[in-house]
Amino acid sequence: MNTLTERRSIRVYDPMVKISKDDMTKILDEASRAPSSMNMQPWRFVVVASDEGKKQLEPVLKGNRTQLETSAAMIVILNDLEKYQLAETIYDKAVSEGLMPKDVRDRQIRSITNMVPSLNPDRVEKGGLIDCGLVAMQLMHVAKTYGYDTCPIGGFDHENIVFALGLDPLRYRPALIVSIGKKAEEGYPSTRLDIKDTTFWL
Repeated sequence: MNTLTERRSIRVYDPMVKISKDDMTKILDEASRAPSSMNMQPWRFVVVASDEGKKQLEPVLKGNRTQLETSAAMIVILNDLEKYQLAETIYDKAVSEGLMPKDVRDRQIRSITNMVPSLNPDRVEKGGLIDCGLVAMQLMHVAKTYGYDTCPIGGFDHENIVFALGLDPLRYRPALIVSIGKKAEEGYPSTRLDIKDTTFWL
């Protein structure tokens, strides 16, 4: 299956189809292999699958009600502005799995520790949003290999969604939502600009 060409944005799902927590965990785990700056993996997933959770999310959606009501889940992807707090966890795991020498780990941690106090918060947020975009795209392609369909959603109340989810708005910033489930109708294929219209050659 070529998920790059077969994936479609789906807006109406089969409401009878649910995704087990085990399968969802596998999908998110594989999606999390996406690259990120310094491997800090700033994405945080909120899987809204229960009726109660969907009611909690509903007030901050701007449309997209059909996806909310019919999808197996709405996956809210948040950008963690305090991602560097997990740097030691990430690099310690790399050492324990034999993927990184300890001296490299120590050098990286020293570099991060010295760098973080001087970071511009706006740049941290913007960089994290790029990483969240990468994981979202990977999530949609991984979901397709499991037989599920998806749609990226940016139409929601960005100012209040973190409040609605009961999380700290000073720490987390919303990136986008990905709806997931089994399609109940075909998505529309879409055209793309020709490479000659999008590429500069030097």
